[in-house]
Amino acid sequence: VQLQASGGGSVQAGGSLRLSCATSGSGFTIENMAFYRQSPGKQREWVATVGGDYGRATYADSAAGRFTIVREPGKNIMHLQMSSLKFEDTGVYVCGAEARRWGRSRLDWYWGQGTLVTVSS
Repeated sequence: VQLQASGGGSVQAGGSLRLSCATSGSGFTIENMAFYRQSPGKQREWVATVGGDYGRATYADSAAGRFTIVREPGKNIMHLQMSSLKFEDTGVYVCGAEARRWGRSRLDWYWGQGTLVTVSS
C-alpha cells in the first residue's frame, strides 16, 4: 500500500485546512486509516482514525470538536477537516492505513510521507 498525504500549508490561528490521504496499490484490503502528527520537539501523536466499519471516527482529545475525519465511500481515500487551528497543531501530518494482504489474516500499518501544517499565532 502506498499513501500520499496532501493539503498542508500555512494558516493563521483560528483558520482551517483540509488534509487528504490517497492510497494506491493492489492486493490489499484496508481496514482503518489514521492521521498522526509530528510536532517539533514532541513525539509522534495520534490525531484521528476512521474505520472501515461504516466510517466510525475516533479522535484524540486535542482534536475532538475541531477536526473531522471522513472516508470516501468505497474508496480508500480519507480527509481531515481541521478548524479553529491552534499554534500547537503545527507539525507534519502523516497518514497511515491498516491493511491486510489478500489471503492473509495479519494486519499491518503502512505509512506515507507527511504534509506540513504551520499555524501562526
